[in-house]
Amino acid sequence: MTKIVTALAGLLLCGCSAFAADQGGREAFRRIDTNGDRKLEFSEIQAARARMFDRLDANHNGVLDPDEVRAAVTQVKAKRDIQAARFAGLQAEASRMDRNGDGKISRDEFTAAIPDRLLQADTDGDGALSISELRALKRP
Repeated sequence: MTKIVTALAGLLLCGCSAFAADQGGREAFRRIDTNGDRKLEFSEIQAARARMFDRLDANHNGVLDPDEVRAAVTQVKAKRDIQAARFAGLQAEASRMDRNGDGKISRDEFTAAIPDRLLQADTDGDGALSISELRALKRP
């Protein structure tokens, strides 16, 4: 289960920040920025994560099982050139997501977890990511 949870954490980290560099990034930004203030508030990111969870939870049992995680990782890798290095060091992120320590990621756990990379990108500490903060995510 640890490998599955780590892969899921990688998927979440890349999936939530990679849109800033994608051709469809503007459209993704608009979909997530529901209040139109040109910032992604963490509450908006959490709402987007809830929608993502609902798409990933193919059997609708309220938890992501290993097959669902593998399918999601395969889909993201096919759509983007994601390098293995991006997945390094994500065990802490996965452990943080699994708040009750049961080895599974529930919808609530998935939705509540904001990846560390996004928390760190919030350089002004306002609980939202501005366009300039999102652009900084693309830089090495």
